[in-house]
Amino acid sequence: MNDDVRNIVLGVLAAGISAAFGWLARTYLWRRRLRRKQAFFGLPDNSESLLVVNRDAGGPDLTVTRHDVFALLELSALIKDCHAAAQVIAHDAAQQGFGERTEFCVGGPASNRRMAAHLSSLLPGVRVNVDAEPGPDRGAFQIGGERYRLEAGRSEYVLLARLTAGERRAEARPVFLFCGQRAIDNQAATRYLARNHERLSRKYGGNSFVLLLKVVNSQAYGPDVVELVADVTRAAQAPLPAPEAPASRTSHRATS
Repeated sequence: MNDDVRNIVLGVLAAGISAAFGWLARTYLWRRRLRRKQAFFGLPDNSESLLVVNRDAGGPDLTVTRHDVFALLELSALIKDCHAAAQVIAHDAAQQGFGERTEFCVGGPASNRRMAAHLSSLLPGVRVNVDAEPGPDRGAFQIGGERYRLEAGRSEYVLLARLTAGERRAEARPVFLFCGQRAIDNQAATRYLARNHERLSRKYGGNSFVLLLKVVNSQAYGPDVVELVADVTRAAQAPLPAPEAPASRTSHRATS
C-alpha cells in the first residue's frame, strides 16, 4: 500500500469516526433536551395527560370556541413531542384529583368549572369577575391588591400557571392553567408556553409559578403579541387581603 492509498484510507476512517462521534453527540444532546422537556411537563415516555376543555361562555356545554380549539392543538403538539398521549375531557366531567397525570386546563372560571375549582383551592389570591352584566370590571382579574381590567381587542390578560399541590414528590404531575379573559388569550398563553418552555424550565425547574401575561392588540395581531407583565406567584398563592372596614363614627353628646 503506497502513501497515497494509505492517506485516503486514513482520511475515510477519520471522517467516519468524526461522523460517528458527531451523531452520538447530537443524539445525546437531543435526548437530554427531551428529558428536560418531559420533566418540566411531567410527561415521561408513554404517559397519559388530561386536556380539560371549557365551553363557550353563554353557549351550550359542548360548544368550544375556535381559539380554544387552536389552544388544544398547540398543547397536543407539545404532548406528542414528549412521546406522551392526551385524553380530552369536558370541564364538568373531570371529577378527580390531580398529581397522577399531567393536566392542561383551558378557559376562565365562567366557562370552566374545573378552572374555578383550581383557582379556589390553589390560587386563593386570584379573583376573576364573572358577572354577566356589562360593566367596567366585567372579566377583570384581581391578583392580591392589583386589578387588571379587560379592554377587548386592545389590552387583555391571561394567567399561565404551572402548579403542584401539597408536598412535592418526584413522581407528582403538574397542572397547567391557561386562564384568559377571552378565548384568544387562552390560545396566546399556550403559544407562549410552547415558545418559552425551555427558558421557563431553566428558571423554575420543577417548581410552581404563576405568570401574568398581556395580549396586545389582539384585534390586529391575534394571539401572537404577548408581553410578560409579572411573576405573580407569591400574590396568587396568598389569600386576598381583607377589605378595609369603613371608619367607625363615634357620636358625642353635648354635656351641659
